[in-house]
Amino acid sequence: MSSESQAPSPISSNVVLVGKKPVMNYVLATLTLLNQGVSEIVVKARGRAISKAVDTVEIVRSRFLPDKVEIKDIKIGSQVVTTADGRQTRVSTIEIVLAKKE
Repeated sequence: MSSESQAPSPISSNVVLVGKKPVMNYVLATLTLLNQGVSEIVVKARGRAISKAVDTVEIVRSRFLPDKVEIKDIKIGSQVVTTADGRQTRVSTIEIVLAKKE
């Protein structure tokens, strides 16, 4: 289930990139996309933000839209990142696909 990728994938309109902001910002972004009629949303994160991505999906799934969305797929992997001093390190990544239930 783990995969390795060198280049990041292009960002489309149904992607929420999780970073340093509070979790509720990403929950709001996800809910906004769902209310705009998007049927599938991909929540992406890497490194320390992975726990925020999981929290985001769980809050949307259990608190805001219970029985209306489901987790369709989860992809985990790693990327090789070059640091400012030229070293290469591996960073874990996650992609969680949320889909509306029919």
